[in-house]
Amino acid sequence: MAMTNNKTQCFTCHKNKITYPCKGCSKEFCLNHLTEHQQILNDELNLIINEYNEFKQRINEQKQNTQNDLLIEQIDQWERDSIEIIQQTAQECRKFVAKSSETFIHDIEKKFNDLCEQIKQIHAENEFNETNLIYLKNQLTKMKEELNNPSNMSIQQDSQTLINDISIILSKKSKFNQWKQNAITVAGGNGQGQKLDQLNGPEGIFIDKKKSIFIADTYNHRIVEWKHNAKEGQIIAGGNKQGNRMNQLSQPTDVIVDQQNHLIIIADQGNRRVIQWVNQNQQILIDNIDCFGLIMDTHGFLYVSDYKKNEVRRWKMGEYDSEGIVVAGGNEKGNQLNQLNCPSYIFVDEDQSIYVSDVKNNRVMKWRKDAKVGTIVAGGNGQGRNLNQLSYPHGVVVDDLGEIYVADFGNDRIVRWCEGKKEGEIVVGGNGERNQLNLPSGISSDDEGNLYAVDYFNHQVQKFEIIL
Repeated sequence: MAMTNNKTQCFTCHKNKITYPCKGCSKEFCLNHLTEHQQILNDELNLIINEYNEFKQRINEQKQNTQNDLLIEQIDQWERDSIEIIQQTAQECRKFVAKSSETFIHDIEKKFNDLCEQIKQIHAENEFNETNLIYLKNQLTKMKEELNNPSNMSIQQDSQTLINDISIILSKKSKFNQWKQNAITVAGGNGQGQKLDQLNGPEGIFIDKKKSIFIADTYNHRIVEWKHNAKEGQIIAGGNKQGNRMNQLSQPTDVIVDQQNHLIIIADQGNRRVIQWVNQNQQILIDNIDCFGLIMDTHGFLYVSDYKKNEVRRWKMGEYDSEGIVVAGGNEKGNQLNQLNCPSYIFVDEDQSIYVSDVKNNRVMKWRKDAKVGTIVAGGNGQGRNLNQLSYPHGVVVDDLGEIYVADFGNDRIVRWCEGKKEGEIVVGGNGERNQLNLPSGISSDDEGNLYAVDYFNHQVQKFEIIL
């Protein structure tokens, strides 16, 4: 009977020998090379131990000297400068008080000497009566009160600080959110079409607190609602073919929803109107406007972008019969800081600052409340794919940290910009695979921080789950 061959190839010498497995790397070694492998591991462990010991020494050094010499020197200099300013001011006040007191005593002394002369004269002439005595007594009383209570001098402390304030600021490293790169299709995704499980060139999006998704299904001329985890949507506005009747829409581009009041406001772009639907009853709020994006702020103001007049206007709720107020652009088409060129989606923060996707200028502009000019907060370096560029930006949202998220339409990606930075960073997409995002349009997020993007040319809405 032949002996069983229990030999396998050693990972190091590649010879068939009796081998022993290493549980750490799952490789097989002969006895000699197992020992050698163990020695290598020991050497690596010693290196790690040395690094740990060096780091521990650094910690101990920091414990002995926790002060930053440069910062401490700046604080010391501030202290010296502040003390010098205080001492100079105090000395000037002392001199002024001394001089004023000297003048004050001199004046009282002069009055006193004058009265003494009057008394001597009265006494010498021996001509006086009760009136003279009352006068002399009153004058003496007044001088006593004036000497005891000098009313012409007091200390006044200005509320303005005498010295420059100083404080220590600890830099906060913001925890920027990240999202899974593999998207979940939450609406559409069944090809281009007009069935209830399909979309056709969708653009704007709105997410409510129940995670229901409201979509401007542009080329189906309707607004559809996809409830959370639904397999198909339901038509809540339009859907009666393209037209300009009250129950019809024409290429709607954006939508906002107030579910509590069953109120839907739509940018009915093809009909050049902003229309409101309440329980299937329609009302035109604003007419003759080339609307594209719209948003409602927390104060009840409605903002609408006009891509032909190159402006954003604001209306107070219920006062839509007015012309509204221009709050961004409105200075003809151009690329100056007071101009826009085809504004699309807009976002308004709690301070009523307006963020506008300035499509043909390939930038996002921020207009502070009542500002006459805007500032570039994303892009603005020509059309391109570099991190400091955008290509026909569309949807824009701003988070609580002030981070600006832009649907970089022509670059098939969502990018995040920190205001004041020279370039943005890619959040999702932008890897050349257009099956992930193909011309992203509107974007939004839910209460959990999940990111939603309208995938225009794939006729679907993609959800990117946040990584906690």
